[in-house]
Order: sequence, then C-alpha cells, then structure tokens
Amino acid sequence: MTAGPVRLGPRSVAALVLVSAVGVAAFGWPLLADDASGLAAAHAGAAPWLFAALLPLLVGVVVATISDAGMDAKAVAMLGVLAAVGAALRPLGAGTAGLEPMFFLMVLSGRVLGPGFGFVLGAVTMFASALLTGGVGPWMPYQMLSMAWFTMGAGLLPGRGTLRGRGELALLAAYGAVAAFAYGTAMNLQGWVLALPAGSSGIAFHPGEPLHTNLVRFGAYCLATSMGWDLGRAALTVVLTVTIGSTVLKALRRATRRAAFEAQVTFEGDKAPQEGAFRVRPPTGPTSQTRSLSGPGEGSAGGPSPRGDLR
Repeated sequence: MTAGPVRLGPRSVAALVLVSAVGVAAFGWPLLADDASGLAAAHAGAAPWLFAALLPLLVGVVVATISDAGMDAKAVAMLGVLAAVGAALRPLGAGTAGLEPMFFLMVLSGRVLGPGFGFVLGAVTMFASALLTGGVGPWMPYQMLSMAWFTMGAGLLPGRGTLRGRGELALLAAYGAVAAFAYGTAMNLQGWVLALPAGSSGIAFHPGEPLHTNLVRFGAYCLATSMGWDLGRAALTVVLTVTIGSTVLKALRRATRRAAFEAQVTFEGDKAPQEGAFRVRPPTGPTSQTRSLSGPGEGSAGGPSPRGDLR
C-alpha cells in the first residue's frame, strides 16, 4: 500500500486561506503605515493579539482536516511525536550561525503528510520549541506562522506519486534551501520595525515612503543583518536532507502506512452492515486463500455462523 498524505479538502483549504490571510496582514501592515508615531510599540503590542487569534485558527485547521480526511487519534499522536522531535532538535544548534536541524525534519514531514498536516505541525513545533528554550516573546506567533508556511510548502511540492529516490531528495533539498531564506526574510520583516528607530539610517524603515523604496531598504537590512544565519540554515537543511533524508522519508512513510489515516471499513450488499457482506482482502499470492462463512440453511458444513462472506 502506498503511503499518501492527509487529504486536503475544501474546509481545510478555507481554514488555511483564512489563517494565512491573517498572517500576511500581521507581517505586512507596517509597510502600509503612513505615520511614524507609535509604530514600533503598536507592532510589538500586536503580537499577543496575533497569538490569541492564531490558536483558535490552528484548532480550526485541525478540525477542518479531521472533517475532510477522517483524521483520528493516530494522526493526532503522530502530530505530537513529530512536534516533540522537532522541538528537541532545534536547541542542538544552539542558534549558532543559524544551524537549526529541525528545518530538515519539517521539510520531510510536510512532504510525506501533506500541506494541511504540515501547516499545523510547523506551528505546533515552533510553539513547543519556544516553551522548551525559553524563546517566548513578541516574535513567537510570527515564528509559528513562518514555520507553518515553511512546512506547508513542502507538502505542496509536485511529483508526490511519481518522484522517488535521488530526484525527490534533490527537489526537497532545493526547496529547503530556498524556504530557509524565505523563513529568515519573513522574520526579518517582523523585526525590522523593532530593531532600528524609524528613519534612523539608510536601512531603517521609513513610514510613509513609497513601498518600493522601503523594500530596497529592507533588502539592504537583510543582507547586513541575517544573510550569514540564512546561509547556515539553508546549508544544514540541504546537507541533512541529502545524507539522511532517504532514511527519514522511509520511516515517515512506513509510519503513515501503519497508521492508515484514511483506511475505511466498507460493507457490500444492499442490506444493513450487520447483515451484509463484510470484506477483508488479504495479500494476493499463491498461498492466499478465501474462506466463506455461510448462514443457516445455506449449505454450511460447520453449522450456524454469521451471515455473509469473509474473504
């Protein structure tokens, strides 16, 4: 049986669009500000409100995914395990030059388990990591959103059913490198307003100036402050994906097959389930057999038995 991702249905898509729209507004509103007064304080003060809005929206994504794909306790348990592993991996780099090994696990998990599951996994992992490392602050909800998008993007990559082996690893490594820079850029956008007083230098944010002018300053700010961290994060993600990515992908897919998130019992026949035929198909092969249990009066040699065929 091929391990497939957790299905993304219409409710899941609507929930993801809603929470992503809130996230884009939270990251980008300073670029549209036309007044410098109180901007930094307002941006920092918005974090608790964003966090308060983000939690119920994440719950909404989980509920929508359960409704669309039939996720059960096994899927929730896998979410918890992967989030715990990711949170434990993050401190291993101790923040040195952006070396955070959790990013490669998020890429592979999103690839195997799909965008909806990946979005929730990324946000929950970053939340658990912040609690574990004492990294709770106004930046935390922004980190949760950025990591959620990072993991969701891996689930949206093409070639899920056809691409395997080195080709898949190359695709994931390339995505991990690009997305590592995108994550750093998103977090820079959150901190840009707070790091430097408005208009204090050539790379500081200038409220009220044209958007393209501020974007040029923002690019210079990223090059001056975080390029080394983003390079380290991207390089480590690529190295880990290429070296041990194949093993981790196999383990995740094996766990997904065993969990069988979307396995359903089907009843055949026009009668009610307790009276109809219930089919369980064993592996095909020369040693496979078919047994039939017939009801009373249907030629059963072994006496009365439940009506229907067990195959």
